[in-house]
Amino acid sequence: MSNYDFKAVIHETFAKQQFLMHIGAQITALEHGFCEISLPYRDELTQQNKFFHAGIVGTVADNAAGMAGFSTMEEGSSVLSVEYKVNLLAPAKGDILIARARVIKAGRTLTVCNADVFAVTEGIEKLCATATVTLMALKNYTK
Repeated sequence: MSNYDFKAVIHETFAKQQFLMHIGAQITALEHGFCEISLPYRDELTQQNKFFHAGIVGTVADNAAGMAGFSTMEEGSSVLSVEYKVNLLAPAKGDILIARARVIKAGRTLTVCNADVFAVTEGIEKLCATATVTLMALKNYTK
């Protein structure tokens, strides 16, 4: 049985992503095959109507899926998104964005995840986007 601590590796990988640190994203839940990322509202993250920008919505969806998928990959791997599709369902208007992603199919090389993104206002979540993300495991990745 492996002692592989995927949570520590994922938190370390997440912290190295300077863009995520810049926008203030945080992992708020992490389990095998699941990740939740939260992002508080800031004016700098909005579009002209003061909604979270679609690029930010896509970013949190992609990264939540990436970390969920990464949690299923072999020790020594790294993760890389190879494709994602985001459906924007409603304006991303709220105090915080929450992206929740689950692995749909974990393969040796490719992993597919779904991510739902919610805009939260006064504790009420509204689904604003859903995404399907395909990830590639980079085996024996050296930095």
